[in-house]
Amino acid sequence: MSINSNFEKLVFEKIDKIPYGETRSYKEIAIAIGKPNSYRAVANACGKNPIPIVRPCHRVICSDGSAGGYSASGGTKLKEILLKIESL
Repeated sequence: MSINSNFEKLVFEKIDKIPYGETRSYKEIAIAIGKPNSYRAVANACGKNPIPIVRPCHRVICSDGSAGGYSASGGTKLKEILLKIESL
């Protein structure tokens, strides 16, 4: 799966800069790219991530602190494990 749009490129550029052990919400990413109402589109872009774990979409969570989805094999359970590992 390849990156198809400039929007996805902007999202992935922001995600690539999230430091190890930190998270950002889909809404925070949307605000950071100048599209504050596009948090669902940010989540959709994360779902298209062609290199999960390498591009740390697991660090992007819901505003309420819940994990949200994860496109890598293992889904949300893997995302929660990765976040726990990074919080140690």
